[in-house]
Amino acid sequence: MTARNISRFWEWGRKIICVGRNYADHAKELKNAIPTEPILFLKPPSAYIREGSPILVPLYSTNLHHEVELGVVIGKGGTAIPQSAAMEHVAGYALCLDMTARDIQDECKSKGLPWTMAKAFNTSCPVSEFIPKERIPDPGSVKLWLKVNDQLRQSGCTSQMIFSIPYLISYISDFITLEEGDLILTGTPKGVSAVQEHDELQAGIEDVVTMSFRVDRQDQ
Repeated sequence: MTARNISRFWEWGRKIICVGRNYADHAKELKNAIPTEPILFLKPPSAYIREGSPILVPLYSTNLHHEVELGVVIGKGGTAIPQSAAMEHVAGYALCLDMTARDIQDECKSKGLPWTMAKAFNTSCPVSEFIPKERIPDPGSVKLWLKVNDQLRQSGCTSQMIFSIPYLISYISDFITLEEGDLILTGTPKGVSAVQEHDELQAGIEDVVTMSFRVDRQDQ
């Protein structure tokens, strides 16, 4: 029995590893090339928030975007994990938002700079309750959706991912050791768009979980 409660991974997990452009239609909508290998970036655990806390628009951004994603919660750590064994390292899942300061990301991309300020700020990783592995028997065919003020903005299925979850676990673990409590964000389907202060975001995994968050502005 583990000494830590995996169902509260956001309280003690050490890293959030995010996969960019893992849905071809999303890459195209942002006029990016479709990747031939995973594009990775990190968020710190301080990015986590849970329902009841607001998403805060950073002071330096005027174009905050939502990205709904399936998160994979690691239950058993490892390095150089083979694809054939990858799912043995999964404890469960979470519905996640990768909140992105798109104006800052575009500026960083144009200058060849890292995306940290666009992706890693406080409240940039809202997460649902922990979803035990058994509740999603096929993570390769999960339907995700997101609404802003009851208007559907994103709707997609993990079957559209370019790189599968076993592939991502194996690829990442070749050079970043995965640890219990780590979260992998697996990418977002098309339909990303800006949110404003006072907007209400609702997101869900069909037949599994829903969550909602309000958008506020960071205090001066």
